[in-house]
Amino acid sequence: MILCCGEALIDMIPTATTQGPDGFVPHSGGAVFNTAIALGRLGAQTGMLSGISTDMFGRQLIDGLEASHVNTSRVIFSDRPTTLAFVQLTDGHATYDFYDENSAGRMLVPDDMPRLTDEITALFFGGISLACEPCADAYAALLLREADQRVIMMDPNIRPGFIKDIPRYRTRLTSMITKADIIKVSDEDLNWIMPDITNQQVQIAALLDSGPSLVVLTRGSEGATGFVANGTEVSVPAQNVVAVDTVGAGDTFNAGILAKLSQLGLLGKTEVKNLDATTLETVLQYGAKVASITVSRSGANPPWAKEL
Repeated sequence: MILCCGEALIDMIPTATTQGPDGFVPHSGGAVFNTAIALGRLGAQTGMLSGISTDMFGRQLIDGLEASHVNTSRVIFSDRPTTLAFVQLTDGHATYDFYDENSAGRMLVPDDMPRLTDEITALFFGGISLACEPCADAYAALLLREADQRVIMMDPNIRPGFIKDIPRYRTRLTSMITKADIIKVSDEDLNWIMPDITNQQVQIAALLDSGPSLVVLTRGSEGATGFVANGTEVSVPAQNVVAVDTVGAGDTFNAGILAKLSQLGLLGKTEVKNLDATTLETVLQYGAKVASITVSRSGANPPWAKEL
């Protein structure tokens, strides 16, 4: 099982009304939630570890997970409110205003993290849950505890507006990266992580030297490149589709990588470290394909395997 560890929230998507200004429609979302949904729909055995409210939005999140065949037995319930993210779309590109204070997801602490069974072979971390305390410390503690036994994938998806203490965040993020097997970063993430290095190849080399076996760099419509610690490097183009919006695109891409590695029987520490060019191209192309379907429709709505 691939256990997705992090936020589940409600994206409030602007939607035209029959009269007057646009309204906001609640869509289930959150970076880690989206990845879990996409994995479940792609047929991977998937679970979700998150703090979820018992309010009406929390019920919506649970219903969405279960409808996409995601195991919810490790969800931590509370009566705190659900995180809300109000989305603004400009030419299909999404920006967000978050309402997250004292939320069910944010208020998790290290002692809340459950012991994991042997059926869980990989963990995925990412999103705002890596920046917002105290849950950021809880997920960091879980990663560091489990990294020697399970494959770890991270997508920092850095949002500077959430970072209240930059030195503390950098220290936590660095410790997590050194224990991860797979890191997915955007150009912006890479420049934030390594502001003193301007050469991208040097940035990638430094990231690999710090511990990960595979670094995947995404560049939106320009595609993605994978770099393996063994020297393998492969680039794939983005799929050519008519974009509706970008909500959930990167999250679905992450799911595509994990799902394809799992399908190929390569979701293991040694296997990831020794990926060859042909296999890595297959994995990245699959990620690009599933992400393109999400981009082609409104909101974070990952494809089912049958749609491929």
